[in-house]
Amino acid sequence: MKTFKAQFGGTVTKARQQKYSNSHHWKEGKFENLEETTMDLNFHTLPKLLYKQFFESKGREPKNSLPIVPYSDDFQKPTEKAQFIWYGHSVILLKIADTTILIDPMFGSNASPIAPFPTKRFSNDALQVIDDLPDIDVLLMTHDHYDHLDLKSMKKLKSKVKAYHVAMGVGRHLEEWGITPNVISEYDWWDDFTINDIHITFTPTRHFSGRGLRDRAKSLWGGWSFKHTNEHIWFSGDGGYGHHFKEIHKRLGDVDVAFMECGQYNPNWHQIHMYPEESVQACLDVRTKQALPVHWGGFSLAQHSWKEPVERFTAEANKKNVSVLTPQIGALTTALSETTRWWENLE
Repeated sequence: MKTFKAQFGGTVTKARQQKYSNSHHWKEGKFENLEETTMDLNFHTLPKLLYKQFFESKGREPKNSLPIVPYSDDFQKPTEKAQFIWYGHSVILLKIADTTILIDPMFGSNASPIAPFPTKRFSNDALQVIDDLPDIDVLLMTHDHYDHLDLKSMKKLKSKVKAYHVAMGVGRHLEEWGITPNVISEYDWWDDFTINDIHITFTPTRHFSGRGLRDRAKSLWGGWSFKHTNEHIWFSGDGGYGHHFKEIHKRLGDVDVAFMECGQYNPNWHQIHMYPEESVQACLDVRTKQALPVHWGGFSLAQHSWKEPVERFTAEANKKNVSVLTPQIGALTTALSETTRWWENLE
């Protein structure tokens, strides 16, 4: 029972609400998107969706566990350009210069720890990957949803992480889980900081937040931009399509590699998760040289097949001349890597 309660994270105190009210995006007791955003979930649609989610899994999950390429110490070797490892869903281990960055480290086995039925990870033993990871200079969080912010992962990572930089409001969960406030920094949209000559900016998305019934939109959501010398890496974060992509390009310029949200979409929540074709359009909006689709290959949180996001994304990207990276889960990758359609022969 104690662990179940801990899953919800920290509570929204009056002092915290006062802090959040300093944001231009905090209105009437909650954070708001830059444009009107809704979801079609009600007493008529929800029961059918929940039934499909927990009882109709054919084709939505791979028949066998997706393998994870073992971690290699080559990740720590000096390189001129950024290198990265995708660990399925939205987990990215990123190295720029000599700085190790970990984004949305959900290595856990269940993306629905408070639900009556689990949403199981496609890969077995992903949590054990943490044992092999190097020390983390910066851990970044885009938002507080369970498929991104995982209690077990955060506890296991605690001894490795030097600093946490998170969306505004997410810090309360980390504090509740025993992480000291002095290593946590929170960010509003367009807030930035610099570490080892890497300029990092928290960028807007069109999404929402919350871990329970009482904290919906009580923390912010977003993505992260990394600029170092002549290289620009961008992690989109979760969200629907909107005008913010062109604004990101206007403010921050062309992107070299974009980790682009692609997966877990549905007509009922189309405004908070893009269709793959919209994800490709977002790549064009930010003018990225290469795109690596994320938010797939980890969990089934929508009714599409597990392969559909990457197949639709790569097909559309080919039509629009967008270069795509599709590394295997756990594979060390750079912008120059040659990747394969590794999922094609899997069921």
